[in-house]
Amino acid sequence: MQTLRAIYILWLRQLKRYLRSRARIIGSLGQPLLFLVALGFGFGPIYQKAGGGNYLVFLGPGIIAMGILFTAIFSGIEIIWDKQFGFLKETLVAPISRLTIMTGRTLGGATVALLQGVIVFIMALLIGFRPSAWMLTPWSLAVMLAIAVIFASFGTAIASVLDDLQGFQLIMNFVVMPTFFLSGALFPLTGLPKAIEIVSRLDPLSYGVDALRWTFEGVSYFGIGVDALVLVLLTVVLLGIGSYLFSRTEI
Repeated sequence: MQTLRAIYILWLRQLKRYLRSRARIIGSLGQPLLFLVALGFGFGPIYQKAGGGNYLVFLGPGIIAMGILFTAIFSGIEIIWDKQFGFLKETLVAPISRLTIMTGRTLGGATVALLQGVIVFIMALLIGFRPSAWMLTPWSLAVMLAIAVIFASFGTAIASVLDDLQGFQLIMNFVVMPTFFLSGALFPLTGLPKAIEIVSRLDPLSYGVDALRWTFEGVSYFGIGVDALVLVLLTVVLLGIGSYLFSRTEI
């Protein structure tokens, strides 16, 4: 009971931080909105002439995943802030395990990223994104949550071994941009050069984007069974790695 209460308190703390920062909420929506408008309407006619259909419908799941990815992975930066200002030390000396602390913080970051994904989804609907498989759409929340937990765990793991804020940002930018652009968020994975196809299959976000497309359109490149299996395995593995590295954090 004490462990669950501690996880709840840490989760609520992360959520309150996000909700109090209106500038952060608005600012984080700028990039997804730019991609939806500029690419959705800019490349839409070309994509349609090539026989691909409505590009905004194709693009929507990828941009929703992007909003979750950026928010989740950069939630780890708060660990470095807490290290520098001494807040993490106060948390770590509490009579609870470090696994509990890591779980609460990760779930808090994942919840924030999930909210970000829902907001981007609503924005996409307002712009003209229309899912064709409405019966499957509620499953998108489960997929969004899986993506959020995976990358929040990854961000926590990296932040646990770093003390430099700039170093974290550089590493995350080096990871985030290739992860997003090679996930099939902006282009179909069919007919790619072999090297790009292999990298895309190794990209964890590819399976999240593909699963989101299934929940919105009822179509999947890898197969929804493969997507679900990979997302579940990645969630377990990265939570384990994040827990281990956070347990070795020095204060």
